Amino acid sequence: MERRTIGAAALEVGAIGLGCMPMTWAYSTSEQRGEESLRTVHTALDRGMTLLDTADMYGPFTNELLIGRALKERRHDAFVSTKCGLLVGEQHIVANGRPGYVRRACDASLRRLQTDVIDLYQLHRADPEVPVEETWGAMAELVTAGKVRALGFCAVGARADHRSRGKGRGIHEPTIRQLERVQQVFPVSGVQAELSVWSREALGTLLPWCTARGVGFIAAMPLGNGYLSGTLTTGGGFEPDDVRARHPRFTAEMMAANQPVVAGLRRVAERHGGGVTPAQVALAWLLSLGQNVVPVPGTKKERWALENSRAADLVLTPGDMAELGSLPTAKGSWE
Repeated sequence: MERRTIGAAALEVGAIGLGCMPMTWAYSTSEQRGEESLRTVHTALDRGMTLLDTADMYGPFTNELLIGRALKERRHDAFVSTKCGLLVGEQHIVANGRPGYVRRACDASLRRLQTDVIDLYQLHRADPEVPVEETWGAMAELVTAGKVRALGFCAVGARADHRSRGKGRGIHEPTIRQLERVQQVFPVSGVQAELSVWSREALGTLLPWCTARGVGFIAAMPLGNGYLSGTLTTGGGFEPDDVRARHPRFTAEMMAANQPVVAGLRRVAERHGGGVTPAQVALAWLLSLGQNVVPVPGTKKERWALENSRAADLVLTPGDMAELGSLPTAKGSWE
C-alpha cells in the first residue's frame, strides 16, 4: 500500500488506516466478537493499513486492551494512535484536560496497549475549564519523556457545531483558534476530523490549514458511519446501544433522503468495474484530496477491512472527481 507521512516529524503510515472503535464500542454490541476483531487487525496490518486508531474512552478502555493483544505480536508493523481527554460516565461524557490527568491517562494507555511508546497521542477534546496550552504542554512533556512520538488534535464534529451554520461562521473556526494556540507550545503533527463525500465541512478551512503547515489530516468517519458503503437498509433500524439509533442522519426518513449520495458513489464504482464498491470510491475520493489525508474507516469485520484496503489502488478520473464533488451533502433531522 502507498505510504503517507503525518506531520513535520514525517511519521510514515499506510494511506488508509483502521478505525478500531466499532470493535468494542458504539456499534451493535451483539456483533462485537474479540477474536474476529483481532483477525481484522491482523488482516489490516498485512494489507499495509498500519495506522490503528483507538482511544481510552472507547469501551471505555476495552478497545485499547483489544488492540494491545494484537500489538503484543505486531508492534513493529503498526502505527499506534490513541487519545485522551474524555471521561465516560454512566449517562454522560466529560472533558478532562488537567495536566496530572493527562500524564496518568498516558501511562494507563501504554499499559493497556502493551507498548512503551504511542506513535500519535491525540487530544480528544479540549477541556473548557483548563487552558488548552496547559493540556498541550503536559502532552508535550510526554514526547520529551519518550512515551509519545507526536501529538494530534481532534476537531469537534459538525453535529456538535450545527448551530453555527447559517450565521457566517465556519464550524471549524473554534478548532483552528485552538490549533493556533497549541502550535505555539509544541508542533501539531495530525488533526482528526470528520470528512467524507457527504460531510465536506473540513474542506473549507480545516484541511487547508493542515495542508499549508504540513500537518497530517486523519479523516474520521470516511464512510459516513457505514452509510456510504451502500450496505445499510433504509428503515432497517439499529440496536438500542448503536450510536446511529440516535443520529439525526439515520432516521428512516433521512436515510431515504440521502440515497442520491450513495447512488452517485455507485455510478462511479460501476464505471470502474472489477467489483469496485461505493465504499472504495468514497475512500479513493478522500485519498485524492492531498498526500496528507489518511482516512481511517472503522470496522470490526475482516471482509470490510480487505475491501477498504483495496481502495488505495483505485484511481479516480477528473470526471469522477467532478461528479463526486457535485453530490449533495447529507441531510439530517436537525437541518
